[in-house]
Amino acid sequence: MHGAAEPWVGQAVATLLLSLRIVPTLAFAQPFTLIRIPAPVRVALSIALAAWLVAGNPDATWRAAASGGGPIVVAAGELLLGIALALALQLAFAALLVAGRTIDIQAGYGLAVLVDPSTRTQLPLVGTVFAYAAGAVFFATDGPARLLAIWAASLRHAPMGSALAATDPNVLIGYVSGVFLMAMGLVGLLLVVLLILDLAIALMSRTLPQMNVLLFGFQVKTLATMIVLPIALALSGSLFATLISSALDTMARIG
Repeated sequence: MHGAAEPWVGQAVATLLLSLRIVPTLAFAQPFTLIRIPAPVRVALSIALAAWLVAGNPDATWRAAASGGGPIVVAAGELLLGIALALALQLAFAALLVAGRTIDIQAGYGLAVLVDPSTRTQLPLVGTVFAYAAGAVFFATDGPARLLAIWAASLRHAPMGSALAATDPNVLIGYVSGVFLMAMGLVGLLLVVLLILDLAIALMSRTLPQMNVLLFGFQVKTLATMIVLPIALALSGSLFATLISSALDTMARIG
């Protein structure tokens, strides 16, 4: 990159390479996959952001010393770092989906699934509600601004050509347990209510026919979930913000 004949050639190549650091987050990580945006638009946005970062950080991008392995090694390093950054954000929403799936099974929604139009994957019913709530918190707070700051800071920490050496996957190990614990805390109120209902229905089964109790239990737990879920969402705003902040802090440590 440093030895390019014309500056604009080096900038163009650096922009394409740096877009590999950005595109995994915009293309595969939630909350961006919750919004139905065409793939060419995501790619164009990634290239535009990469061009902005290249223009603001010439010494860390197109003026940086070329990697010994050539453009292929640089591209592999940028893509690996981009995947690692996207994984931190994706794990936060995956934890919400797992917690929501737990509620689905406990409340009788085990067979009810939704289809994500972007990734064409099946999502749990209650988990999707929590995922969209977390996405709303992400966009309503300083999530996008912090994400841009993380990409800019990653260039200072890992200039182009050194992403392979700078990536530290061990950062994710401690983060995984914490993020799943926070996600289970979000659904804790629902789990307690459903547990109490299960205990009450189990006591009633000693005096009522078993089939009637089973049908009655599904109806009661479904109604209880519909009543308690909005309350749990209303009381968990700070925990949603903490979950998103933890994901962004982990991204900053990885980059």
